Amino acid sequence: MQAPTPSPPIGMLLREWRQRRRRSQLDLALDAEVSTRHLSYVESGRASPSREMVLRLADQLDVPLRARNALLLAAGYAPAYRDAALADPAMAGARQALEMILAAQAPNPALAVDRHWQIVATNAAVAPLLAGIAEPSLLAPPVNAMRLSLHPGGLAPRIGNFHEWRSHLLERLRRQVDAGGDPVLAALLAELQAMPAPPRTAPTTPALVPGGVVVPLVLESAAGRLTLLSTTTVFGNPAEVTLSELAIESFYPADAETAARLRSI
Repeated sequence: MQAPTPSPPIGMLLREWRQRRRRSQLDLALDAEVSTRHLSYVESGRASPSREMVLRLADQLDVPLRARNALLLAAGYAPAYRDAALADPAMAGARQALEMILAAQAPNPALAVDRHWQIVATNAAVAPLLAGIAEPSLLAPPVNAMRLSLHPGGLAPRIGNFHEWRSHLLERLRRQVDAGGDPVLAALLAELQAMPAPPRTAPTTPALVPGGVVVPLVLESAAGRLTLLSTTTVFGNPAEVTLSELAIESFYPADAETAARLRSI
């Protein structure tokens, strides 16, 4: 049997998060109200941080809750944040709130995704837009929203401004990889970047949204062309790992014609 790979020491993890956030030791020490010398000792492994210090540094570095638990474990402490699956009975209240939020968006399509862009819930307006997907395996759970959008067997052929939308999604995913260093997201980014794309046509975004301040999704549907503006909603101040990683992606009509078509769908 292969021995489990030991986790990196707490000092190394804290240094990686500090460098990822582009913070100097002096800057972080001042904000966390610790001495620069002590922070240097912690990062080098010459001193062990207290549980309070680990949480304080993680807060200043805006470390996600899942990674905060990993920092605490590396420092020899118990995790501080509960990590339950969405299907767990203890998450019944969260599931109910999620379903209510999604249902309230109708007739506008809305879906909830986890930290890896796996779809965990949708409202009734999403299914009609996915009818007739050329590659059925893309709809086999767990469905990845990014892959479904950009795969040539998915929604890609139906997206009227594919290159603009693709650039928007890849840049968003790239920022997530840079901010968190998640290897699963990094692999997803590499996969999506390697996917073939149709020939580029004239940009459509500036003509759709004055000033080009928003990148819309132009999607062909059974009811006609839909021009959609997307928003992202997250739960405020979550104290649970799974809930902290959920995002609700909602799509709203950018014009009256789209609003009417969504109502008909």
